[in-house]
Amino acid sequence: MRAGGRRTAPDGAVAPAGTFAGGHDDPPPELLTEAAAAFGLLASSARLHIVWVLAQGESDVSGLAERVGGALPAVSQHLTKLKLAGLVGSRREGRRVVYFVADPDVVTVVRLMVTQLASRAEASTAPARRFRGTGA
Repeated sequence: MRAGGRRTAPDGAVAPAGTFAGGHDDPPPELLTEAAAAFGLLASSARLHIVWVLAQGESDVSGLAERVGGALPAVSQHLTKLKLAGLVGSRREGRRVVYFVADPDVVTVVRLMVTQLASRAEASTAPARRFRGTGA
């Protein structure tokens, strides 16, 4: 329950705005459901690639299809799903539809994940690179 912008904990105490019920950092189930839906959309490597490309600048569907290596109809379907979820937006420029990232926070999450995975991959192969050509 909310009382003046605050959440009421199970023991009746009022937690400050911005914290979750009970003073813990556990988000409410509705918020977790919404986050899971967003992650579910990004679980497709094609949609993840589309968001990655759009984070670098706006594009139309044919430019995206060329960049991500997908068929035009498939890329269009992915864009529709991302748009319905509010992650991507679009606008008309004459006969062309230009797509862009509608939620910059999603770009932050995507970049963080990809950068972390790249760093881990580099770290796990670093010792092997060091020993190449040494006869070891």
